[in-house]
Amino acid sequence: MRGIASTPVKRMEAPYARRWWALVVLCLSLLMVLMANTSLLVAAPDMTRDLGLSSSDLQWVIDGYTVPYAALMLVLGAVGDKYSRRGALVTGLVVFAGASVAGSMAHSAAAVIAARAVMGVGAAVVMPATLSLLVAMFPRGERARAITAWSATSGLAIAAGPLLAGWLLEGHGWGSTFLINVPIAVVAAVAVLALVPPSRAAAMGRLDLVGGLLSVVTVGSLVYMIIEGPHYGWGTAAVTAAVVAAAGLAAFVAWELHHPRPLLNLGRFRDRAFSGAVIAVLLFFLGAFGTIYYSSQHLQFVLGYGPLETGVRLLPLAGAVFAGAVVTGRLTPRLGMKPVVVAGMVLGTAAIFLLTRVDAGSTYADFLPTLLLLGAAIGLSASPCTDTIMGAFPEAELGVGGGVNDTALEFGGSLGIAVLGSVLATAYKDRLGGALAGHLPPAALDAAKDSIGGALGVAEQVGRNPAGGPEQAHALVMAADSAFAHAVAQASLVGGIILAVGTVLVALILPGRRPVPSEPEHEPEASVLSAR
Repeated sequence: MRGIASTPVKRMEAPYARRWWALVVLCLSLLMVLMANTSLLVAAPDMTRDLGLSSSDLQWVIDGYTVPYAALMLVLGAVGDKYSRRGALVTGLVVFAGASVAGSMAHSAAAVIAARAVMGVGAAVVMPATLSLLVAMFPRGERARAITAWSATSGLAIAAGPLLAGWLLEGHGWGSTFLINVPIAVVAAVAVLALVPPSRAAAMGRLDLVGGLLSVVTVGSLVYMIIEGPHYGWGTAAVTAAVVAAAGLAAFVAWELHHPRPLLNLGRFRDRAFSGAVIAVLLFFLGAFGTIYYSSQHLQFVLGYGPLETGVRLLPLAGAVFAGAVVTGRLTPRLGMKPVVVAGMVLGTAAIFLLTRVDAGSTYADFLPTLLLLGAAIGLSASPCTDTIMGAFPEAELGVGGGVNDTALEFGGSLGIAVLGSVLATAYKDRLGGALAGHLPPAALDAAKDSIGGALGVAEQVGRNPAGGPEQAHALVMAADSAFAHAVAQASLVGGIILAVGTVLVALILPGRRPVPSEPEHEPEASVLSAR
């Protein structure tokens, strides 16, 4: 049909002429998926007030997206490989847009969480599809540059999400932040059909449905445990999830090792470059996402910046990501993957440790070096790791490769927000509880200790109460600010230690530089790709 890219990659005798325009579309789709979380960071205060969310509700508004997103990427990447990578991408965009509209009209915590969960399903289709289509379109000699652009999009999303959401929140309700996704999804879906050629794996055989189900159960239970345990205690739900995750992992490994056509060939983890890259992605985004999570809260709740002001102040991170991406594009071919990735992780570790100096008197200037260094570290490390992971998979399994990369990224981010968020909450509660013991009624003290947003709400009530007054309200705000700054420093100490240990581990696992084999500029794909 005219206006639709209908010639499959396998029938092209030369590299696809419009591949760089197609890459823009893939990056736009990725941007939308990643902005769904970063935009929520600045919308959370308004959402909490309007819907009366508890800290538990708010946590699940965020993580309701994460659980299906992380759990489904591997199996949905394989579905895209078998049936249609482009079709999977368009389907994911439609699901994501529909759920975003539903989320914008929600009037309860349950409705918002449900909408976010369906958005997570759409994201689990979109993200591995973008990466598998990228690798299918680009000849090997250009893939590193294309993957660098794809990876740099993550930095843009970190800043663009809060910036766009903050701009909308200046004149609209929090529901408008969900609607950011709709025009992006519509434009991306149309552009995908016009610019991205069809692609799927040929002669793939039957899908490993049992392996797929076991992967969903294992990753879903593991992410749920990570969210539930640190925040809400190791009760029945968290322990049950841990047991299910352990049993699911054992069953998945046993099944995949004996299946003739496994969903994921576990033998690839014997390759030190592949396994080191997966661990690097997981640990690096653990530190990065956790740090951004609590830094954005500090900018809003302690320093008093509005949503738009917060978004503007996160822009240096995006700029640093692009700068790091340019540097890695030049250094990696000369030095090899290992020194560049390890250098990026060292830089990220230093960036997180800088926040251990945060105290009640800290300003935005104390956060700026961390944002710049963390952005540069993301730009340096992400694309070489992604290129290595994708290079370990044959053309017929590109969706699975994208699922592995993206699951490591999302799982690491979830782990960072859960673990560092738990350290943050515990340190804040202990410090504030000690400072306010005996000065507030038990119910008010519990609300203030629940979150810094809760403390500011209690301070507002104290200020209006004749028995309290402005001076007591101001004292409560100062105590909450000091407690949160202390919590940021403690969480940064834990995050820095985790990433430092991870850096040493990755440095030991990654092999030295290998000679780059001579490759043809464009690989024939007739044996592995066909139209759909």
